[in-house]
Amino acid sequence: MTATVNRGSVHCAGRTIGRPEVEDFLYDEADILDHWNYDAWLALFEPGARYEIPTTDHRPGWSPHETGSFVDDDWDLLLARVKRLKSRKAHAENPHSRTHRLVSNVRLFAVDEDSFRATASFVVHRARDGHFDAYVGWYEHVLVPSEDGFRFRLRRSVLGHESLAAGARLSFIL
Repeated sequence: MTATVNRGSVHCAGRTIGRPEVEDFLYDEADILDHWNYDAWLALFEPGARYEIPTTDHRPGWSPHETGSFVDDDWDLLLARVKRLKSRKAHAENPHSRTHRLVSNVRLFAVDEDSFRATASFVVHRARDGHFDAYVGWYEHVLVPSEDGFRFRLRRSVLGHESLAAGARLSFIL
């Protein structure tokens, strides 16, 4: 008989964090991204955080830093990505794609005293240049409680696709 794991809450930073709080955080992030408010999105990260999208052949246990990734941004690259997406130099996103994000199946896991892991499923619909694409996968985030909510220490989007179609672009935030 296996023990039941409570994925609806974790104890972190001296308090109990429930799934509804984390769901609201992830829903708010989705709304921020769908409205292209990158300053507000960047404020959801702690300094030194990472943003990763491993390649579609990624396997659990592999390091995206060693095996390849679509995005492998440390803090400085994340700042540069946001700056570029906000400028007219981001030709692939000028004008912006129209996106709509759905987030579901949120689960919480203890990591250490000051952070926890949150996983969730996602679908991102993207309309651009007469094409409509759907990107599906799951999130593997490490979150840190803060005075006004949570901050990403790691934001990882893992695509569920076997491969991306020719011409598929990840120029927007997945």
